[in-house]
Amino acid sequence: MSPAPTPPTALTPPPVPTRTGWTLALVSLALFMVTLDNLVVTFALPSIRLQFHVDLASLEWTVNAYTLSFAVLLLSGAALGDRFGRRRMFVLGLGIFTLGSAAAALAPSAGALIAARVFQGAGGAVVMPLTLTLLSEAFPAGRRGLALGIWSGISGLGVALGPVIGGAVISGLSWHWIFWINVPVGLVVGPLAVLRLTESRGASSRFDVPGLALVTGGLFGIVYALVRANALGWGSAIVLTGLLGGAALLVAFTLWELRSPAPMLPMRFFRSRAFSATSVVSFAMYFGTFGSVFLLAQFFQTVQHYSALQSGIRTLPWTGMPILIAPVAGILSDRLGSRPLMATGLALQAIALVWIDRVLAPGMPYAVVIVPFILAGTGTALVFSPAANAVLAAVRSHEVGQASGANNAIRQVGGVFGIAVLSTVFSRLGGYASPQQFVDGLQPAVLVGSGVVALGALAALFVPGLRALRPRTVAPVSLGGHEEAGAAV
Repeated sequence: MSPAPTPPTALTPPPVPTRTGWTLALVSLALFMVTLDNLVVTFALPSIRLQFHVDLASLEWTVNAYTLSFAVLLLSGAALGDRFGRRRMFVLGLGIFTLGSAAAALAPSAGALIAARVFQGAGGAVVMPLTLTLLSEAFPAGRRGLALGIWSGISGLGVALGPVIGGAVISGLSWHWIFWINVPVGLVVGPLAVLRLTESRGASSRFDVPGLALVTGGLFGIVYALVRANALGWGSAIVLTGLLGGAALLVAFTLWELRSPAPMLPMRFFRSRAFSATSVVSFAMYFGTFGSVFLLAQFFQTVQHYSALQSGIRTLPWTGMPILIAPVAGILSDRLGSRPLMATGLALQAIALVWIDRVLAPGMPYAVVIVPFILAGTGTALVFSPAANAVLAAVRSHEVGQASGANNAIRQVGGVFGIAVLSTVFSRLGGYASPQQFVDGLQPAVLVGSGVVALGALAALFVPGLRALRPRTVAPVSLGGHEEAGAAV
């Protein structure tokens, strides 16, 4: 007969109840809310354009203000948690995101809406990496894989359902409600996080403020110049200042990161052929996806007069495919390596965009784009998990969180540039005056997107093969610094 358990004494405190269920529920709600905003606003653009009587440049900033703010601050989210407390910064980031959502819903003008979107993006950039850190800390090593799988699924679901949820809300209520739906979630999750999550800090207490300022200024300068180029002219002082000044700041950022004692983006990562090539792949994939969906969402509503919900459903074969294909791609990348899957995926996406370019017409039946949409979505899905594996195999185990965060940020920047560049092509050769003029601008824009994606497919061929990449073991939970495990890619 086994001995009776020893009752707790003053020297043996009673065990603390686990909080894994609460942690999973709270970070999943926050993650879904943040990822939903990746594409949800895209389908509100026609309504926003009509209400505020704004041009294409303002519509671009409505999306890019969020994505750019999110991208440049993403690398700093984990560092802020390490220094000031992960639960504290998670709650603060959630509060910023919620306030930004309310401000966007109440925005009286396009300028106020853009400012609120910057605020939203900043909050989301703090929340996103900390959801993974908090989750990894709450679950023991034997159960962490399941938790990270749920984390990845929630993230993909938010992106996939963004067009449908956004379309349904816009069609049933108004575009303001795509922001109002975030507010009750934030008001519930924030206080519960204070009560139910455990506070922790990382080993690193340094924060790269100069690096953050330089990369923010550099990216903003270049994107601002691209957005304003058609209206002001490529030779205007403002555009040239933005392009040259932004490039100079990015060079300064690179030089600073080379000498910084605690860089937000260690430049030594780019010495790895796997990391550098995968970064190009990730940039190209989001460039083609975000730039094309930004314009196609408006095509379905402005040219073909579908509702926002009908438009969102029509893009689901593209945005929803990663949920079905990405898990399979992850398994295949362990057996085949990342290179063939990423090259095939971007090749499929490039072919799909050329196909879309050829069949676009004001009165085209929807059936003619279903197959290329599925191809584009499949191609995108073939990149996600293999890119994660390639990045993780390219760095040391204690660097995986920082490397995956860097790759995620590069991917988001690709989306910003995709919207800016393809919109520039669209406005140069087309416009909103008539359905045919819209198509005249959309076709070459999509073709440019396919060219960039094709370059990404070529870059994928430079990723080392399966034997050359030696996967490194991810440190279980000692998430000092930026080690948020590989799912952050």
